Amino acid sequence: MIQRGVATFTLDSGKCPKWLFERMVSLGREMAWVIIQENGPDEFIRRISDPVWFQSLGTVLAFDWNASGLTTILTAALKEAIRGHEREMGIFICGGKGKTSRKTPDEIKDWGGVLSLPQPRVDGLVYNSKMAAKVDSALIQDGFQIYHHSFFFSRNGAWAVVQQGMNTSNLTARRYHWYSEKITDLVCEPHSGIITQVRTPALNLTAKESAQTRKTSTGLVQGGYGKLIKEIEVIRRHSSDLSQMVSVQSAGVKTTLLHLENKEFTRHPVLTEDFSKSKYLEKILAKVCDVKPESYEQLLAQEGVGPKTMRALSLVSEVVYGAKPSYEDPARYSFAHGGKDATPFPVDRETYDNSIEFFSRMVRKTRLSFYQKKAMLSRLTG
Repeated sequence: MIQRGVATFTLDSGKCPKWLFERMVSLGREMAWVIIQENGPDEFIRRISDPVWFQSLGTVLAFDWNASGLTTILTAALKEAIRGHEREMGIFICGGKGKTSRKTPDEIKDWGGVLSLPQPRVDGLVYNSKMAAKVDSALIQDGFQIYHHSFFFSRNGAWAVVQQGMNTSNLTARRYHWYSEKITDLVCEPHSGIITQVRTPALNLTAKESAQTRKTSTGLVQGGYGKLIKEIEVIRRHSSDLSQMVSVQSAGVKTTLLHLENKEFTRHPVLTEDFSKSKYLEKILAKVCDVKPESYEQLLAQEGVGPKTMRALSLVSEVVYGAKPSYEDPARYSFAHGGKDATPFPVDRETYDNSIEFFSRMVRKTRLSFYQKKAMLSRLTG
């Protein structure tokens, strides 16, 4: 059983043809109706959170299975497919690609008003959406910049997040999945399934193995700015020694420390002038030290806290206190359902057969024409 949720694909360029998008909207509407009538809105949300199932749905609706555009186009097609029928279906889709992703909180609030949801529930949905985006950009530093964020939820309160990041250096995209019922801790392995073709060095602060780093980082800001900045200054003065220490560590760790990319910087702050002159970082650290968050989640939730802040605290925790975080990529290998030559791993026949059986049954129950059903079943079994 897959336990975490990230998928990696080749990066697309260009636009989806109008005829293909319209086709996906039409087919997606039929599939969504049947799935919800057969299984209910909460089950639809649960299945969206499964990266293999999500990928299979995109393939059934005629998009390339291994292209990054499947995520953005499928999400947009589903959002358009249910437009005007959200309350009947009991599911709601907010956000999307680029600028649309930043509208997610407002769209959630708008639906909260339409549905007369209790304000605490609306606030909770908005919070979970924002935290999912923060976790995948600040706590999983794998070189992928988030550019797509969609939030799916049901009237009953089940929710899922599907978001995607891009790595422009190797022209790949990675998709992250979340599901409300699987989550017991937003900052400790919260994802619902992980598949990938390519693994990369990563600073994974959500890993169970990073528990001591999370605890130490929280303690650092609780201890006050004066003490924290003194420890940072010690690292600054010995940055050359730190570089030497890094050079004798494993290649994966070295790559993570020196070359992991994100929107704020491309080199590790402790090992460059960026860190020693980072007045913005010091301002954010002073702010969170003043707040004294009670937990790592509360620390991350503070406005202005991002990848740079969390990485700086992680390195201080490791270098000064020996609380080493995980540098293992949270993604897991997969090639669709596996490969017949056992590359990258043997076929998971049970998952494969279950996916085919489920979608075959759903396709046959749609009101589509015989030829449309035949084409969809052909893509599913081919």
